[in-house]
Amino acid sequence: MSALSARLPDTLLLIAAIGLLVFVLGFMFAPGQFESMEVVRSDGSTATTVDPQSFRYSEDAPRPSLFTTESDGRGLFNAVYEGLVTGSRTGGAVGIIALILLTGGAFGIVMATGSIDRALRRVISNDNADARLLLAGLFFLFSLGGAVFGMGEEVIPFVLMLVPVMSRLGYDRITVVLVTLAATQVGFATSWMNPFSIAIAQGIADLPLLSGMPLRMFMWSVFTLFGMLFTVRYAGRTRVTPATSIAATAPASPRLSTGDWLVLVALAATVAWIIWGVVSAGYYLPEIATQFVVLGIACAAIGRLFGLNGMTGNKAASAFRDGAQALVPAALIIGAARGIVYLMGGDDPNTPSLLNTFLHFGSESLGGLPSWFAAWFMLMGQGVFNFFVTSGSGQAALTMPIMAPLSDLIGVSRQVAVLAFQLGDGLTNILVPTSAVLMGALGAANVEWLDWVRAVAWFFAGLAALASVFVIAASLAGFS
Repeated sequence: MSALSARLPDTLLLIAAIGLLVFVLGFMFAPGQFESMEVVRSDGSTATTVDPQSFRYSEDAPRPSLFTTESDGRGLFNAVYEGLVTGSRTGGAVGIIALILLTGGAFGIVMATGSIDRALRRVISNDNADARLLLAGLFFLFSLGGAVFGMGEEVIPFVLMLVPVMSRLGYDRITVVLVTLAATQVGFATSWMNPFSIAIAQGIADLPLLSGMPLRMFMWSVFTLFGMLFTVRYAGRTRVTPATSIAATAPASPRLSTGDWLVLVALAATVAWIIWGVVSAGYYLPEIATQFVVLGIACAAIGRLFGLNGMTGNKAASAFRDGAQALVPAALIIGAARGIVYLMGGDDPNTPSLLNTFLHFGSESLGGLPSWFAAWFMLMGQGVFNFFVTSGSGQAALTMPIMAPLSDLIGVSRQVAVLAFQLGDGLTNILVPTSAVLMGALGAANVEWLDWVRAVAWFFAGLAALASVFVIAASLAGFS
């Protein structure tokens, strides 16, 4: 733990303070709700969306309490439990928690074979090895994954994979999160085809799917290049030469056995399987978790058959347990963060909640502003709203039915409204502690949230400045 972490409050304490603030706000503002309506899109299809004119306060809705029952609403002391079990096996906190625990267990077995350690020491024979191209290449690939197929939760296993690799090269764990989680969210935010974000937002806004692609592809290139440059600069500034790191204390070039090669092949095959599954077969959390369970079993069998590090059935079981146990703190943080949304009343537009009330306040405040300024406020508002609804598709479904018709009234094109949505939603995923994906990645890398914020503060400021430039310029240029 760094000296900074020792001085600043623990992440759980910070989330608890935010939860207490939300609890108090629940007595100051009445929850509100919207009604749904059927709309006919330009292509003739119909969709259920939120009626922006239907907002009403629900004065009789239950207010927060210390404890909850079936009749008195949200309980402060129930928030962590409710946060842990929110969502379903295919998403939400419970699905992500299951994924990181099973993935952590599987990697516990992989690392227990010793094959990864021996392979890395063999590859890195030069203590002064320069991996700047590797860092830039990884950032590019993960950003592309975020842009093309909305890579998010899938990044957590890759964080676990890259921690020992970066350690061998002398790079810290924040560098791992930069080239994985941060890169995917840069791609997610600037995508021209993300099915979980821009495609949904454009559909709700009644815009042609994938319209405005040239500008967005240029924007993705600019943001990705900025991220690559920042990552390489940060990594170079914080690098510890492998010769002086703990990771370099073992012999530099060990021999790889047949068993070691089989473990490496199994790991590479699992990565290829995941990429194919996500891109071509629609795999998501349950399938990805299963893939890593298979990897763990395969590596345990290989280790036992070839005697890798004295592997036995009991050692494999112990390694699985230790690997999963290392990620329990991350699971608790995910549950606590999602508990804040529970205290707000959830993210369903048809159910009374503070989220709906604050969304209504935000939409009402944009009237009468210059169009470019209103577009910038949309960007800022989407970023703030993402603190409470970190799902891109969920935020699109909740905010775009209001932002799209509002943009018509204030002189902002719907394409600019979508641009403000995707940038405000995606980029703040790098920072907000309510993001289960962010907290899961930080937990997998064993990085404190406050340490992460301190390390990427200027990076995020640069991303926010770029986003502001693109939104304002698009508004002034009449991007449609």
